[in-house]
Amino acid sequence: VQLVESGGGLVQPGGSLRLSCATSGFTFAEYPMSWVRQAPGKEREGVAAIDKAGSPTYTYSVMGRFTISKDNANNALYLQMNSLKPEDTAMYYCAADELNHGLAWRGYTYWSQGTQVTVS
Repeated sequence: VQLVESGGGLVQPGGSLRLSCATSGFTFAEYPMSWVRQAPGKEREGVAAIDKAGSPTYTYSVMGRFTISKDNANNALYLQMNSLKPEDTAMYYCAADELNHGLAWRGYTYWSQGTQVTVS
């Protein structure tokens, strides 16, 4: 199983970024997935999750600003982040598991290497 992220970087407050997670080694369409972030000195936090049917869930702080989506044909997960705030600065990971854990990040088995998002 491989999850490879791309798309992080430095952006000004109010700006946008799109994270991508390319996957291989498992039946992507059958796996719920999530975006998880970890800011310096803080615990990991489930930001957005999407189930097999494509139904999204978001943590309150990103509702209306972030959009999670998946492309089953290309085995890819995305996170569109708009109206970014300094408090969104963190390392962002995509995660997958055959069971649906929603935003409960501890339940996910497979993880990407992480990509840094800095809003400043």
